[in-house]
Amino acid sequence: MVIKLGFIGYRNHAKRLIDIIEQRTDCTVSRIYHPTKPVNDLRVTNDLSKLFDCDAIVIASPNSTHFDYIQKLDDFSGYILCEKPPAISLEELDNIERLPKQKKIKLFFNFNYRFSGLSEKIGNYLNSEVLGKIIHIDIITTHGLAFKQEYRNSWRANGKENIHNILDTVTIHYLDLINFYLSNNFSHYYLPRLLSSNGTSYDTNLLILQYDAGPTISILNSYATSYMNELLVIGTNGYLSIRNDTFEIRSPRDTFDEKGFFISPPIFQNDAFQMQEDYNMSLRKSLDYFITRVKENDNLDLDHFDASISTARLLFKIKNNLIN
Repeated sequence: MVIKLGFIGYRNHAKRLIDIIEQRTDCTVSRIYHPTKPVNDLRVTNDLSKLFDCDAIVIASPNSTHFDYIQKLDDFSGYILCEKPPAISLEELDNIERLPKQKKIKLFFNFNYRFSGLSEKIGNYLNSEVLGKIIHIDIITTHGLAFKQEYRNSWRANGKENIHNILDTVTIHYLDLINFYLSNNFSHYYLPRLLSSNGTSYDTNLLILQYDAGPTISILNSYATSYMNELLVIGTNGYLSIRNDTFEIRSPRDTFDEKGFFISPPIFQNDAFQMQEDYNMSLRKSLDYFITRVKENDNLDLDHFDASISTARLLFKIKNNLIN
C-alpha cells in the first residue's frame, strides 16, 4: 500500500520533509497546497479541499498558521502531522488540548528530537554512575541564517507575527528534549536579542533554566553568528561533550596526578557524532513513526500529544516572563 500525503507548504523545512518522503517507496507526495502562489508543479493547488483525498496531511507552513490549518482540517478524516509549535497563543493551545480523543489519536506534532541519537545518549547517561548526578547542561546551536538575503523578507524575520521565531523554531526542540527527561518545575531567564539588524524578530536568544532540586540548563541559539553545534553535560562524577563532530565522555572525577592534584578524567568513551546528521536522521525516524501508524491505520501515541502540549505550555511560560 502506497500512502498518499498532502503538504501545506513547499519551501524551506517543508521542502526538506518532501525530499525525505520522495526517497521512500511506501508513500508519495500527491498534493501540495499554497493559498495564493502559482507554482510550476502539477501537484500544487490553491484549493485546500483537494488535499482531503490524501491519507495524511503535513502542515509545514509558517508557525502562525498551524492552528488555523488544524481548524480548517476539522472535516478531514485522515492523519495530520503538524510542525512545531502547535500554537502561537494560549487560547489556541487550549483549543487544541480540548480536541476530542478521536482527533488527538490522529494528530502528531513533529518534535523530531525525541527520535534522535542525541536523545538516546542523554537518556542513557542522565544520572548514570559514569556521570553521577547531573548539575549543568550547556547547549549551543548557531549559524548565520539572518545574514542571508532571503531571510530578511521571510516569515521568520517578521517580528509582528513571529517576534520569538528562534525560540519557537529552534529552542523548542531542546526544551522538549529536556522536558522529556526532567520535571517541568523550573525558574528561568529568557534573554532574546536582535543582533543582525535584519528583519524585526529576535535572531538570538539565551535561555537559562534552574530545575527544582535539579540541574541548571543554558541554551544559546542564534541565526546571527557562525555555525556551532555543541553539547556539554556535567555531572558529579564526569562529563559528556559533543563538539566538532566528536562525542566524548570523561570519567571518573577522582583522577589525580602524582602530586595528588585533580586532573582531567580519562576518556571513558569517544565516538564520531555529527549533530547535523543526527538531526536529519531524527526527521526521518519521526516521519517513519508517523507514516507507519498511517499505513497500519493505528492510533498515534497520546503520550506524544500530551508531551507536545506540555512543551508548548512551557514556551508560553517563558515568553510571559520575558526579561529584557
